[in-house]
Amino acid sequence: MKLDIRPLRDNDRAEWTRLWTGYLEFYESTLPDEVYEATFTRLLDPAMTDMHGLIAEQDGKPCGLVHYLFHRHCWRTEDVCYLQDLYVDPQTRGGGVGRALIEAVYAAADRNGTPSVYWMTQEFNYRGRMLYDQVASRTPFIKYQR
Repeated sequence: MKLDIRPLRDNDRAEWTRLWTGYLEFYESTLPDEVYEATFTRLLDPAMTDMHGLIAEQDGKPCGLVHYLFHRHCWRTEDVCYLQDLYVDPQTRGGGVGRALIEAVYAAADRNGTPSVYWMTQEFNYRGRMLYDQVASRTPFIKYQR
């Protein structure tokens, strides 16, 4: 099977919505339509150089997505990259799509001069964590939120 990772495009809206909805459902979350609209618009806006989206296609059919953000960091002179959302269709998991999406973010971060890439996941995401343990180092940080 042929796997391509490419930037999100205007005509991806329906498939992007399907994939992001799957991601949100996995994390037992929902968002209103205006957040979908704002996020898709931001991801495509060339003026927003800090926010990016990629689509994975297997044999021409979208099967995964990743969203990532570049931002400043007080402990570094260069920006860091936050891999915010990563999702692969359940029937496609285990075939290297998730790894390819992470590696595409790593490559984008390298091109941007951003050596640090980080992300979070929930503890129950055991299958995802098996991949993450292979491609990154787990930190001891605990997240707090207001």
